[in-house]
Amino acid sequence: MRVGFIGTGSMGTVLIEAFIRSGALNPEQITATNRTIGKAERLAEQYPGLHVSLSGREVATASDLIFVCVKPGEYRAVFDDIVPVVRAEQILVSITSPVLIRHLEELVPCKIAKVIPSITHYVLSGSSLCIYSDRMLPEDKELLENLLSHIGRPIRVSEQHTRISSDITSRGPAFLAYFLQRFVEAAVAMTGIPEEEAIQLISEMTLGTGKSLTTGGFTPVSLQKRVAVPGGITAEGLRIMEKELHGVFDDLIRTTHSKYDEEVEKVEARMLEAKSDG
Repeated sequence: MRVGFIGTGSMGTVLIEAFIRSGALNPEQITATNRTIGKAERLAEQYPGLHVSLSGREVATASDLIFVCVKPGEYRAVFDDIVPVVRAEQILVSITSPVLIRHLEELVPCKIAKVIPSITHYVLSGSSLCIYSDRMLPEDKELLENLLSHIGRPIRVSEQHTRISSDITSRGPAFLAYFLQRFVEAAVAMTGIPEEEAIQLISEMTLGTGKSLTTGGFTPVSLQKRVAVPGGITAEGLRIMEKELHGVFDDLIRTTHSKYDEEVEKVEARMLEAKSDG
């Protein structure tokens, strides 16, 4: 199987490196391009055998499976380039959440999937959100999910819940890392513990908590109950968090959804503009 990547920015690079390091793909199976071609060339230097193309059209021509890893504002230029060479039997995978399945179906004749990856794939963990066009056959879904299973856990979700699912799996690591950062900063400021030591402790705690919630059989609620003794230190800490964080996550979800809706509207406008130009 030949796999192409149009866009080798942050997430495109994470996917390429994760697929290679996990053994899911050999560098020779990958063709990549980027608007700044030097980024793709650096990947080829790091992974000998990886092919660099000068255009998305070349990538689409050479690939069975095409990952489009660009920002919403770049989609029109990418698809103007690749549409003449895309074939019905190919699978095109978009990783950009505001670009909807129906947008993609209007642009290309091939099989279409949307996959929302996570930075955690860099350590071969986390989940990939999978949303499929009706053009995708069962065997197509199996092929893609078998590939993704090397770098995390593929989970099928409805496009209706793309935003909230992405908040949890894709944006969540940044939100959680911010919380951990503030925890470390307070610990250092108030107790004098060395920052490196606090980071090590909080990192191991986070890893252990994640395992407890996955393979350990705990839920967030049952884990709190197991750790917190009524009237104890943990219970008092949870009381403070409940008081101070009340409404924060409602505001977070409301804000991310509002931004997502703005991005979808921008994509819609560009699609209408492209139709009128055509």
